[in-house]
Amino acid sequence: MQCPYYDAERCLSCTWMGRPYADQLAAKQDLCADLLADHHDLAWLEPVASREEGFRNKAKMVVGGTVDAPTLGILDAAGVGVDLQGCGLYPASLSATFPVLTAFVTLARLEPYDVPARRGELKHLLLTESPDGDLMLRFVLRSQEAVARIRKHLPWLRVQLPRLVVASVNLLPEHKAVLEGEREILLTEDETLRMRVNGLDLHLRPQSFFQTNTDVAAALYRQAAAWVDEAAPSSVWDLYCGVGGFALHVADGSRDVVGVETSAEAVASATLTARDAGLPRTTFRADDATAFAVGASPADVPDLVVVNPPRRGIGPELAGWLERSGVETVVYSSCNARSLARDLAAMPSLRPVRGRVLDMFPQTTHYEVVTLLTRDAVA
Repeated sequence: MQCPYYDAERCLSCTWMGRPYADQLAAKQDLCADLLADHHDLAWLEPVASREEGFRNKAKMVVGGTVDAPTLGILDAAGVGVDLQGCGLYPASLSATFPVLTAFVTLARLEPYDVPARRGELKHLLLTESPDGDLMLRFVLRSQEAVARIRKHLPWLRVQLPRLVVASVNLLPEHKAVLEGEREILLTEDETLRMRVNGLDLHLRPQSFFQTNTDVAAALYRQAAAWVDEAAPSSVWDLYCGVGGFALHVADGSRDVVGVETSAEAVASATLTARDAGLPRTTFRADDATAFAVGASPADVPDLVVVNPPRRGIGPELAGWLERSGVETVVYSSCNARSLARDLAAMPSLRPVRGRVLDMFPQTTHYEVVTLLTRDAVA
């Protein structure tokens, strides 16, 4: 893939842009294999490739420029907006919404936030597209000053974007480099975007996390589900479950599945999906994954645990609990093989026997790697 923004040095976010895709995939595979080289029984499956472009299901656009000439993209080193509406990582269906959104900024008189001057209202536009083409749009504002105007002109926007299902305002009053704030104001009757993945309708609320690459996320869930079915556990915990992607894929009505996630929004989404899918033995809790596991009674310890932590990994406390818990099987999905390697070193009784790299983020160094761990009685 070639990118004119990268070639012109207007955006250098994709650090592997222009590198042959086969080389990218091989480099990610080699990195993970090298970092986990101490585990001699680990057999690697073929890596899962992605489309090289047009794979993103969400756009996180910093709004710059002026009310009458807004930019959607990033900010340069001086805090000036760089317009990236032609970015090739977005599918055409998502890119087609950007001119409408810039027109809406002007129509509703939403003043872009000027970072150096600390002045203005609209900080980001966060847009997510489902596999069916439906849209969720979030306006990240500094205050509620513009909410009434957004409500007033929202009917116009929905005419221009008839697949817009969910719209909300997120309030981020602080001047700091984060994407969103804590408070969300829903603007539409519908509260969730349905993400159809492997036949499941995962409900995504405005503050819920979902993987950026839907096709590769679907492959990740299929791989985990295959390993879980092979292990045939009667009970499963999905820690750091998000909107329940892993938990809902391994729930078949024959086993008890519990998902744990700190985000109450994500738990509400997962609970709704479980209800719609008719999975009464699948439940979700808003709790810290480590605290939940460490505080459980021995009688509640499941046969199998799925963990999908952030980049820092599960950490020594949860790794230590897994090591001494007696859990027979762990499926560990990681976006950082370095923290994965540290966590595996803290769980010597749980031996990685299979692994697979999934290219969630082409043109960058990022990836997902999933490993199957089984308890070694002689460790």
